[in-house]
Amino acid sequence: MRAFGFLSFGHYGGSPAQGGISARQMLHDAIDIGVGAEEIGVNNASFRVHHFARQAASPMPLLSAVAARTQRIEVGTGVIDMRYENPLYLAEEAAALDLIADGRVALGISRGAPEAAERGWESFGYTGSTDPRGADIARAKFDVFLKAIQGEPMTRAAAQPYMSDAAPHAPLAIEPQSAELIRHIWWGAGSRATAEWTGQLGLNMMSSTLLTEATGAAFGDLQAEQIDAFRTAFREAGHTHAPRVSVSRSVFPIVTAQDRMLFGARPGDGADQIGIIDGTRSTFGRTYAGEPDQLIEELKADAAVQSADTLMLTIPSQAGVELNLHILESFAQHVAPALGWKPNTEGPVQGDPVS
Repeated sequence: MRAFGFLSFGHYGGSPAQGGISARQMLHDAIDIGVGAEEIGVNNASFRVHHFARQAASPMPLLSAVAARTQRIEVGTGVIDMRYENPLYLAEEAAALDLIADGRVALGISRGAPEAAERGWESFGYTGSTDPRGADIARAKFDVFLKAIQGEPMTRAAAQPYMSDAAPHAPLAIEPQSAELIRHIWWGAGSRATAEWTGQLGLNMMSSTLLTEATGAAFGDLQAEQIDAFRTAFREAGHTHAPRVSVSRSVFPIVTAQDRMLFGARPGDGADQIGIIDGTRSTFGRTYAGEPDQLIEELKADAAVQSADTLMLTIPSQAGVELNLHILESFAQHVAPALGWKPNTEGPVQGDPVS
């Protein structure tokens, strides 16, 4: 690990008397957390994407707002659910965002996690999936998206192209194009098979907050195996650039009495969890909470954290700007330097060569 960011679920709703916030407040808080995180030196500001739920859902306006108010921090997603997306429109938005952010995009995409709605993507107009999870249409649309952002023709010009310098019937690519956008695309992988597929494509890999495997091995060890499989597939496919890899963890440094009250150890926090997701036995990572020296020792023993270039901290975004920036600053001051962290003032994060 040499970089860290935050991953916000963007929760809102509930009674204001009990700490609930509105969607408007959530979005404004998210922007302020991103701006404050950059000042601390945090390397990445990312947001989850969920539909038909009181959580962050449409990331492009939010990421554009954060990018417009910052200069160094990456802006990204963890992850965009491809089942719900028009691939060409997403390609246009992603390219525009990458240009606005001057290449600071880290766009995580995947088939998507379980959603609140039953086959909700069909309500968005995307029908035809024969997979109860919609994975088939997600992969097909992602393939179109990748071709589009690399400038492949997606249609042809009209016989008399209106407001265009294109020749009649000439092949047309989506606009705008951002030349380096393909290097800023991440796939959210939850299994070794998906990790290998991601490596074969030459993308960056965002290892999921859960793994659709439960072998009895520790979550970090399972993820480390996944990362090794990704890098092996990447190398064997002949890619020569240095890919990025991130993993997510819940980490709460305890440096004040308030921290101890809010984040002190609870039953089950110190162990991985096993559960069923989409009918598959899966492993969920543990929560790390403790004094800095303890966290440093535990995170150094986490094989996946050590193997990845970026650690994403999941944050309780609904708890407000001040508390979340305190969590990030505590990690930056008391834990991250011992793990090899380089703040955003030292330049863009680099991946690890796999050759």
